[in-house]
Amino acid sequence: MAAKASIMPIVGKIYCSSSNVVLGVRTRPRVANGGGLVVTDCSQKVVFRVEGCGTLGKKTELILRDGNGNALLLIRRKGGIVEALSIYKQWKSYTTDYEGSQKLVFSLKEPNSFIVQNNPIRITIEPMEQNKHSSYEIKGCFSEKDCSIVDSRGNIIAQVGMEEELKEVMASKDLYHVLVKPGIDQAFIFGVIAILDYIYDGSTRC
Repeated sequence: MAAKASIMPIVGKIYCSSSNVVLGVRTRPRVANGGGLVVTDCSQKVVFRVEGCGTLGKKTELILRDGNGNALLLIRRKGGIVEALSIYKQWKSYTTDYEGSQKLVFSLKEPNSFIVQNNPIRITIEPMEQNKHSSYEIKGCFSEKDCSIVDSRGNIIAQVGMEEELKEVMASKDLYHVLVKPGIDQAFIFGVIAILDYIYDGSTRC
């Protein structure tokens, strides 16, 4: 009998599946409705939406919503002179409860290309002591839609890719898919994807 996948809720258990899940991602043109991402399942039902600064009117701020439009994650990049001089640019992702208070869910460190090169993008689940596998990093090239999110033991938890026939006809990489492994929180994965889209000058960025 196959071992049951361990569930790792980060945003919520409802976003964890007991089997592999493949979701399609479509980028929205910046000129239409402010850009962003639309994530659909195999039946073309919208599962997540990502709103970027074209919609929100705020640079370095993103929102991940579920298919019904409910906000799941508010994502912000820290700014200021400290960031400009730091090795990393930091992104913080928060959930908001019914009382309106925010809780830090995960942080992402983007290497500052002016200071350091070839360092991987790293993700940390907060608070670290409550999560056995709290650190992840990006392997491969997101701009080419050919990368993976791996945990601290080197296990792939999600893969970004494109069908071979799409690679030949769509140089803009507007359509791609994300395979999420069993037990992994899909909302967390697409919070990370939202930031990667912004970092690599995707449609979430103005």
